[in-house]
Amino acid sequence: MTAEKAKKENHRKYVIGFWILFAGPILGILLFVLGIRLFSDLPDTEELQNPKTLLATEVYSSDMKVIGKYYAENRTNVKFKDISPNVVNALIATEDARFYEHSGVDVRALFRAVSGALTGRSAAGGGSTLSQQLAKMLFPREDLHGIKLVIRKMKEWIIAVKLEKEYTKEEIIALYLNKFDYVNNAVGIKSAAQIYFNTTPDSLKMEQAAMLVGMAKNPAYFNPNRFHERAEGRRNTVLRQMVKYNYLTQAQCDSIEKIPLKLSFHPEDHNEGLAPYFREYLRDVFLKKWCEENRKPDGSKYDIYRDGLKIYTTIDSRLQKHAEEAVKEHLTELQASFDKELKKKKNAPFAWNVNKEEIKNLMAQGMKRSERYRMLKKAGLSEAEIEKNFKTKIPMTVFSWQKEIDTMMSPWDSIRYYKGFLQTGFMSVEPQTGYIKAWVGGNNHKYFQYDHVQIGHARQVGSTFKTFVYALAIQEGYSPCYRLPNVRTCIDMPAGQPLYCPDNAAGEEKFNGRIITLQFALANSINYISAYLIKQFGAPAVADFAHRMGVVSKIDPTPSICLGTPEISVFEMVGAQATFANKGVWIQPTFVTRIEDKNGKVIADFAPKTEEVMSEEKAYVVIQLMKGVVEAGTGVRLRYRYKLMQPMAGKTGTTQNNSDGWYMGITPDLVSGCWVGAEDRSVHFDHGDQGQGAQMALPIFAKYMQKVYADKSLKWISQGDFEKPSKKIEIELDCKKYNQEILEGTGGGEGGEDNGF
Repeated sequence: MTAEKAKKENHRKYVIGFWILFAGPILGILLFVLGIRLFSDLPDTEELQNPKTLLATEVYSSDMKVIGKYYAENRTNVKFKDISPNVVNALIATEDARFYEHSGVDVRALFRAVSGALTGRSAAGGGSTLSQQLAKMLFPREDLHGIKLVIRKMKEWIIAVKLEKEYTKEEIIALYLNKFDYVNNAVGIKSAAQIYFNTTPDSLKMEQAAMLVGMAKNPAYFNPNRFHERAEGRRNTVLRQMVKYNYLTQAQCDSIEKIPLKLSFHPEDHNEGLAPYFREYLRDVFLKKWCEENRKPDGSKYDIYRDGLKIYTTIDSRLQKHAEEAVKEHLTELQASFDKELKKKKNAPFAWNVNKEEIKNLMAQGMKRSERYRMLKKAGLSEAEIEKNFKTKIPMTVFSWQKEIDTMMSPWDSIRYYKGFLQTGFMSVEPQTGYIKAWVGGNNHKYFQYDHVQIGHARQVGSTFKTFVYALAIQEGYSPCYRLPNVRTCIDMPAGQPLYCPDNAAGEEKFNGRIITLQFALANSINYISAYLIKQFGAPAVADFAHRMGVVSKIDPTPSICLGTPEISVFEMVGAQATFANKGVWIQPTFVTRIEDKNGKVIADFAPKTEEVMSEEKAYVVIQLMKGVVEAGTGVRLRYRYKLMQPMAGKTGTTQNNSDGWYMGITPDLVSGCWVGAEDRSVHFDHGDQGQGAQMALPIFAKYMQKVYADKSLKWISQGDFEKPSKKIEIELDCKKYNQEILEGTGGGEGGEDNGF
């Protein structure tokens, strides 16, 4: 072989060696990637187009406010157009400066990251693109090492490239921000904006956006709620990255860095926010049943914690807020009065006539209803061991209307402590539609989770039941001005039982023996007239009439129902009373109008049941009858104390021993009902001046309506009178002259409240 030929052969070997040395690894990587793509379980096109993302179900008020969520992950997707440019710019500058230039894998950034690792110099943004980070979030990896980690990394490169083909750059950014977990139960940019700053993604300021983007490096480490200074420092790093890539000027950066990190931290919790009792009823009763009875197109059940449904309710956030404030304002004052009385009681909080054995039984019942008891029982403890556990003092936080109290108390003593609180249930409905506008099921959902609107055991309704008795009389042709002698009435009972002869309440004896109108009798809750009317029409007829008006609770058709012995829920009572304001047509109280899936498709519509119970004319007459309660009866304090001069009707109610206080209030646009009482009927005010419905329940309605009428945003709430029927009413409605004669004969004065029996 000649020298020249040998030289050429050596040159060829060098060239081949060069290509083997430099092109071999590239070819190897390409073959490696191809093998992963061909033989590994990479997500297909369908999975990429519809990644499995857990979405929270949102509950909307009628004025389109999100009042609650149900979720496994607190995430609600938003579109790119609804995200502030501040967030987008900060994200690109910090995490992927060449985002708009690569197709999923940024080779330049990758080599820069490798070089940085070899030389010990960090590279801002690292080697992972936003698309690669999104791939990792959408298809999470296990804790891998060695070759398995390399293979997984290769897969993520492929997924990133495929994502770039399936989605636009804007969609990838939105997917990333919607998927990211910002800790503190804030999954996705919408939840993060709400929880950390009480705002929406499109309204995030530059300093807020920079903080949230800064968390992308390590959300737990840069948790602003725990590590304030650390999060602020990271925020400033993001701002400087924005200067580097010309999203901010240095002057702007310097100015923003001086702004303190201000959180408006609103952790989302099922006990917090508007209408917690309503939301819990909606979740645990209504939606649970609906999900059981309805299926997705593929036959599977809907999951309110993962499917991102949208529940549109009838609750008005403004009215709900007014109702909750009214409850808190009144019960804070009422509880203070009750506590003063309890300090004088030997058996506090129980009444003086409750013996030790009854108290022991009530306490034992309270213990056995508790979650603590159920857990200890499940753990296998004996009754003696459980009781010992309950009577051992432990640190705990207890409720008070002023603030939570940290104390040392045994669970047994805490049961007795909580039995001393007066509870409430309040509901307000739009009579023309049956739409429930406000629902307050109790004092504080964190400490008292028993709903007193719908789920709680119905309580005796006292004299509010008299509206059914009187309405039946109107239905049968009586007028508000129909006059009757106010004398004792006795009713025959089944064989072996004595006559039923109820007496008037203390304070009403001054009207005994006089001729009084039905309006006066209802306004002053006079028992003699109620007994007379039920004797005329029969208890079964009254019970049937109440059922036709939406009362589903059992009513034992005995004469005593005329004074309010039936146990009925606030939900039923308000729905029934709304019949009068809705021209005699009962509409089933409604709280959900429609349900949409995550894509906005309506999957359920809801329409209430209706029934015409009485004519428009008769219903209007009943309203005029009930106006007497407010004008000169047991509800007159609405006028002189609360200065509510708008047209309204109503009825108070109080049960035996002042155990339950009720008020039903009717206006042309809202019908509301309220119950107040303790958990046990043996816990109550001793005297009627404080324990009557006009004192316990009516003020909640009064404060609520004061707020409603003062709210200028509620333009659909009028202050006008009830609409008169087009048909002329022939019966007499103006009873003032007759009622004045009655008052003149007794010296006048404000009508009192009865004790219901």
